[in-house]
Amino acid sequence: MIRLPDWISQTIFDACFAKAEIKLGNPPTTLRFKTLHEEQCAQIMHIGTDKDEGPTIAKIHNQFIPDQGLIENGHHHEIYNGDPRKTAPEKLRTVLRQPVKARETA
Repeated sequence: MIRLPDWISQTIFDACFAKAEIKLGNPPTTLRFKTLHEEQCAQIMHIGTDKDEGPTIAKIHNQFIPDQGLIENGHHHEIYNGDPRKTAPEKLRTVLRQPVKARETA
């Protein structure tokens, strides 16, 4: 996931996608424009490669979320803050986000 500026619309995205397709051939099929409407989220910055995210993800899911009286409320997602083609693996930064809500008490 890459955060886009607010002024980017579906129309602009589609035009850029079409231009890239002409220039590069078949575009990635996983590329799409999507607006997330989230409420409360727990998030943590992971520094390093995605292969090394396990302990960071475990920290937010097994420690932070339960300690705050929260439970998961949606799909985990990531925001990439670096280009793996241009950034040293140990310097890659990824925001790991987990939508949450208050744990209901009995």
